[in-house]
Amino acid sequence: MHALIEKLRGTVLPAVVTPMDSEGVVAYDALSAYAGALTAAPIGGIAVWAHTGRGLYLSASDRSKVLETWRSATDVPIVAGVGVPRSQSAQTLQEAADATVAMALQAAAGGADAVMVYPLAALGDLPDGDAQAVALHERVAAESGLPLVGFYLHGEAGGYPYSPALIRDLLGLDSMLGVKTATLDRAIGCQDAIWAGRGTGKLLITGEDRMYGPSFMWGADTALVGIAAAQVALSADVLAAWTAGDHSGFLTASERLDRFAAATFYAPIEGYVQRMLWAAVWEGLLPEEASYDPYGPSLPPGERDVVVHCLEDLRG
Repeated sequence: MHALIEKLRGTVLPAVVTPMDSEGVVAYDALSAYAGALTAAPIGGIAVWAHTGRGLYLSASDRSKVLETWRSATDVPIVAGVGVPRSQSAQTLQEAADATVAMALQAAAGGADAVMVYPLAALGDLPDGDAQAVALHERVAAESGLPLVGFYLHGEAGGYPYSPALIRDLLGLDSMLGVKTATLDRAIGCQDAIWAGRGTGKLLITGEDRMYGPSFMWGADTALVGIAAAQVALSADVLAAWTAGDHSGFLTASERLDRFAAATFYAPIEGYVQRMLWAAVWEGLLPEEASYDPYGPSLPPGERDVVVHCLEDLRG
């Protein structure tokens, strides 16, 4: 087993946002300050280039500089997301696989400790899709030299359901640290995915922002979540209480986290990135001018009020 497995088990890894201005330009001064603040929180690692950070949409030069900024800010393990955006679905599978490997090589060169492999949605439509998914992970590991996190991502974000059999096959790879389950609101799929990993010794990683507490009750032991991009303590408190067997504390912490999730993760679900940016501004993690998501839907002003009112209630 890779040493990172026990180092990360029982910890929270925020899938961090990438501060940008209204033109979609990365605000690096804001990113440096954000990185310094977030890495002072009770976390076990950081996830860059993930869905929350719009990593698949960043230019190669921006990806390198984002990773460099986080690597300079912390010595905790960094997991970098690698793959291709849904908008490039017209690529051949070979082209998509090549791009995924190239991104993994970039992550390795920039000092990442592991990579999280985005699902290639097209594989879900092929009769041998599972076998090709395993082959992709094997290739990424072999060429980058980095350990892997698998990523069962819900369809609204460009993923597809990983069968329990595929999850077991992935976890059987020596290079695999664990699989992140992010089914959004599919309780049965989440349960099946977590249960598929039981007994493997690998990390059972929740990415379930709206089923965060329940996912631990179903067996998850680690968290890699976008909801921890702001208000990290809300996520960390839930996991800490569960790990300590403090069931009363767990219920209290879960209720607080669920209130925040309800104010940030709802339809249109792609709007959650903007809502998390608003939360980061309220918390003082980001300046207003670096809180734009150019890749998500346009949201009405009232949605920001929902986020702010929730945070004020939680503070009170």
